This record gives sequence, C-alpha cells and structure tokens, in this order.
Amino acid sequence: MACRQLWASRAASYLRISVFNRAFSSVVKDLKYADSHEWVKVDGNSATVGITDHAQDHLGDVVYVELPEVGTEVTQGGGFGAVESVKATSDINSPVSGKVVEVNEELNSSPAKVNSSPYEDGWIIKVELSDSSELSNLMDSEQYSKFCEEEDSKH
Repeated sequence: MACRQLWASRAASYLRISVFNRAFSSVVKDLKYADSHEWVKVDGNSATVGITDHAQDHLGDVVYVELPEVGTEVTQGGGFGAVESVKATSDINSPVSGKVVEVNEELNSSPAKVNSSPYEDGWIIKVELSDSSELSNLMDSEQYSKFCEEEDSKH
C-alpha cells in the first residue's frame, strides 16, 4: 500500500496533480517549520535541521547535499548549504541562529537519505542555538500543513 501511494504521489507530482492525503502524512507534530521548507527539532540548546518531506517531494531525487563546515555561524533565514536534485538546486536556509556543531557526513555518500528519511536519517546539520526566542517566528505542524496546501494550490 505504501509503495503504491508513493508511486501515485510521484506520478502525481510529475503530472502536477496534488494528491490530497499527501500533505497530511508528511508533517511531523513536534517540529517547527520555516516557510522556506526546513524543519527544526529542538532539544534543550541543540537544534537539528533538515528539509521537509514536502520540499524533498518537490525537488525529486536528491543527488548531492552541500554541507557547511562545523563551526560555521548560521542566522535565521540565512543560507548555509544546498540540495541538488535531478530537477534543480535549492538553497537550504537555517530556521534558527547559532553555531553548526555537527553535520550529517552520511549525506556525502548517501544524499538520497534526504528523500527516503527527511525527518530521521536525512537530517542535515545540528546547531547550538544562540537565540531560542527565534523559535516563535516558525510555524507548528498545523500551520505548516496549511501553508503547503495554500502554496500548492497556487501552482
């Protein structure tokens, strides 16, 4: 069933048809979301960042992820890397400000983890937060789901 649904959503995105139930299955409750389609999971002073299922679905098969160096300062809304797919290259913006303390080296050899597991194995960086109040600028899962529906309906 999941395989058929995945095939249907791939076919639908190829044909630019929206699959209604797709938007709801691709948002994780406890995360915060940026309008540029990155997610952040906060644990104390540490934040894990990746791109959303919605973003990877629109990008298509990811072939390369440009990672920043550990120690790089990132700012909320500022770019820190890129995701390259068979269709396009897309900048990755940080949903939070702080210092990069870890990068997902596995993406160098397995960039497709961004597609297969955007919220788990496909995380991109971990940041030491410099200003946790910025989290209030981000969307919760419900707001992000609505945002994606509205964005998709414009295309």
